[in-house]
Amino acid sequence: MSLSLKSNTLILFAFILTMVSSAQKATPVFKDGEAQIVEAFKDNSKWLRHDLWVETEFDTDGDGEADRMHVSVTRPEQTETEGLKLPIIYVTSPYFAGVAADAPGTMWNVEHELGDIGEERFHPEVKRRGQRPIISNSHIRKWVPRGYIVVHSSSPGTGFSDGAPTIGGKNESLAPKTVIDWLCGRAKGYTERNGDEEVKAYWSTGKVGMTGTSYNGTLPLAAATTGVKGLEAIIPIAPNTSYYHYYRSNGLVRSPGGYLGEDIDVLYDFVHSGDEDKRAYNNKTVRDTEMINGMDRQTGDLNEFWSSRDYLNQMDKMEAALLMSHGFNDWNVMPEHSYRIYKAAKEKGLPAQIYYHQNGHGGPPPTAMMNRWFTKYLHGIDNGVENEENKAHIVREYDDRQNPTAYKDYPNPDAKDVTLFPYLAGSLGPIQPKSIASDTFTDDVAFSGSDLAKSNTSNNRLMYVTSTLNQDLHISGVAKVSITLASNKPAANLSVWLVSLPWQEGDAVKITDNIITRGWADPKNHESLTDEEDLVPGQFYTVNFELQPDDQIIKAGQQIGFMIFSSDKEYTLHPKAGTELTVQLHKTTLTLPIVGGKKAFNKATNQTANNKKGLGKAKN
Repeated sequence: MSLSLKSNTLILFAFILTMVSSAQKATPVFKDGEAQIVEAFKDNSKWLRHDLWVETEFDTDGDGEADRMHVSVTRPEQTETEGLKLPIIYVTSPYFAGVAADAPGTMWNVEHELGDIGEERFHPEVKRRGQRPIISNSHIRKWVPRGYIVVHSSSPGTGFSDGAPTIGGKNESLAPKTVIDWLCGRAKGYTERNGDEEVKAYWSTGKVGMTGTSYNGTLPLAAATTGVKGLEAIIPIAPNTSYYHYYRSNGLVRSPGGYLGEDIDVLYDFVHSGDEDKRAYNNKTVRDTEMINGMDRQTGDLNEFWSSRDYLNQMDKMEAALLMSHGFNDWNVMPEHSYRIYKAAKEKGLPAQIYYHQNGHGGPPPTAMMNRWFTKYLHGIDNGVENEENKAHIVREYDDRQNPTAYKDYPNPDAKDVTLFPYLAGSLGPIQPKSIASDTFTDDVAFSGSDLAKSNTSNNRLMYVTSTLNQDLHISGVAKVSITLASNKPAANLSVWLVSLPWQEGDAVKITDNIITRGWADPKNHESLTDEEDLVPGQFYTVNFELQPDDQIIKAGQQIGFMIFSSDKEYTLHPKAGTELTVQLHKTTLTLPIVGGKKAFNKATNQTANNKKGLGKAKN
């Protein structure tokens, strides 16, 4: 064989070996616009797990050194053995190292008059748990087999991360930004918390997506508001998007559902699992100075402390595509949190979709929706998700959460505001009353909202109801109330529930059966959320506010009840009973967003334009 022929043969053989080797390399696989589970990525015994610390540009624990964030990485072995680069799904949290126990006295005492602050509460300590190198297994089993690297990190002042928890402060946005910078080669990572041996993310494509639930869903939005390059898409699930909206309501001190007496400093104690030696400094600087000076439990007014912890005010730099997820019956982190951000993202021209289910706190979109979102924005597969005609996916009342109904948008574009008026006889209808009328009730927090809604009559609330619906009525959007009232005291709670009657009881009752939506407000803030004024007893004031967003079909045979009361046992402060409130009915309205507008409402309630036929009393 000639030298030339031998050389050509060797070259051909090498080429064939290269082609065979390339053909055997594991790569992500896509079908119908979704990343598929790849056999070569499935074996978790071959996944590579390691941890590191990413150095930030801030020092929030006062030790004179830049805070470092503890990061955990889980990736397919092919990112090491075959030089495979993959995109990242990133989850960050203050919860990974444990939280404080629910000790007596941890919450603020709510048994006091409005304007008082109550007695000093107990400050629990978190006993840190967890071992290196794994922070959490969350999301790993779902996404690594589909061709992603999953990264977790602990928030500042939690777990093995340096710094102080600030509950919505700037460092909680900048910490995940810095981790993303490291994933994109713009920040430094180290093998040890105090070491100088660097670690690089050579396996990263520089495309990052974030997701998480509750606080873990808040932090993707926090990171996105920094405008960090490389964060392509976020899927926040039940995120808290404003700490004022979480702990206050239209000027009123209000607890999140299920956590009566919680406030921002309580949450600080709950998550403060970081270095025990740094906790005293953090407590003094953050909890006992910044928070106590800014949170203002006496008035509930909006101020700079709260405004700086509202991500709606920080969206100018945001570029990430947004898929929101929330439950319409989430009375912890209420559904307004997602809607306000979704609305703003659309107005900015960002790719945005929203998924709502009918249950409570938490609940991700179907995996297929998340998969398509990440496939498009992280793998760059042109699946058309950003051009889909239907931007809203809503789980109907009796459907499985994996099977939402698609709508063009939320609120439903066919929904139109219908203004309803309360009548002295207890009816509710679309015809404005011509006569002057007032109704009076007395505050007594001993009665819960459900107690009041179930009562045929009560001196402790006002109830106005439509006639019995003869066909289903679809509400979609944000209901609004305008209530003109007077109090016999300088301060009063104001609560509104929109309910479906008759009230259902028993084991078969669904979360959507009774409460449609609700809201709360401080009459002292009738002019401004930033400056309240004492009520002059006997003087009337008009209070305008929105109820929580909803999308619900009220079934035929039900009545819609508009309930006005004062102290809400599950949410507000508990002043002594006896505050008397008088409502001017001719100056009070409920505005409902109804699919089909006034025509649909009139048809469902047998209402005509010239009479009040069909207006009824509650069927309790």
